[in-house]
Amino acid sequence: MGPSQPELLIQPGDRIFVAGHRGMAGSAIVRALGAAGYANLLTAARSNLDLLDPVAVNAWFGAHRPDVVVLAAAKVGGILANSTYPADFLLDNLKIQNHVIEAAWRHGARRLLFLGSSCIYPKFADQPIREEALLTGALEPTNEWYAIAKIAGIELCRALRQQVGFDAISLMPTNLYGPGDNYHPTNSHVLPALIRRFHAAQLAGEPSVTCWGTGTPLREFLHVDDLGEACVFALEQWQPAADDLQHLNVGTGIDLTIKALAEAVAGATGFKGEIHWDASKPDGTPKKQLNVNRLASLGWRARIPLAQGLASTVALFRQQLASGELRL
Repeated sequence: MGPSQPELLIQPGDRIFVAGHRGMAGSAIVRALGAAGYANLLTAARSNLDLLDPVAVNAWFGAHRPDVVVLAAAKVGGILANSTYPADFLLDNLKIQNHVIEAAWRHGARRLLFLGSSCIYPKFADQPIREEALLTGALEPTNEWYAIAKIAGIELCRALRQQVGFDAISLMPTNLYGPGDNYHPTNSHVLPALIRRFHAAQLAGEPSVTCWGTGTPLREFLHVDDLGEACVFALEQWQPAADDLQHLNVGTGIDLTIKALAEAVAGATGFKGEIHWDASKPDGTPKKQLNVNRLASLGWRARIPLAQGLASTVALFRQQLASGELRL
């Protein structure tokens, strides 16, 4: 007989509540849980459960009593939104986190996964960024309000584990892309913005596309379905020691220049023209890459190569445009 498999920390019959199930990350987590055989999933639309309302959250948890909670709900936005509404980003995210995490603990949830972001790390952290870099330096000013809220969520999970033994863990994903991404013309992130731009140029037969900056900054991209699978893996198998870090990075461990990314998107969309760079526009942080050795040592690695992920994302983008599901 071979070695016995370790007992999973969550079970197929568990009632699993995914908060934020309609978002990009939340919907990927729902897909991954379903694919792994977890059929007893609980979700609640914003119209049915306002996570900003502590009374409503407490009542919902009292009525449904989930065994496992995944907190993927958050108020998100780009640089402009963060700088225009700093109090909203801080207050709303603190409220969502505090309400859900406390209600999960008080109503007997056995396990909770809090989803953070790589923006929690200092702007000038050593690269690739290790989990230990948290709270060692100043944040990137353009999204510090969101980052501060996420740091508070990580620390609340850690404090509850330390004080009352509540089994809460946290994952910090790198830049995400894939199904459910935001293709808004002014507040989308770099990869969906490039997909939108090169698709339009290919459709119009434009001879060239001009991109912002020099193209030299390095970035890391993770397909959102890889994140979903990482969340299931962590829920099933990761139990940090009491004196160890209780947050893990999730990424590919591979970065590339924005120039190489633009060329890859051009290839995926079929754009054959030239790519020009407007160096008068800002580049942002020179490099942002996560160290993913801790999660790899536990046995999980991202499986979707960027070329494959880009091809499927562009195909889905065009399919949704054709069906009217997505409007630009």
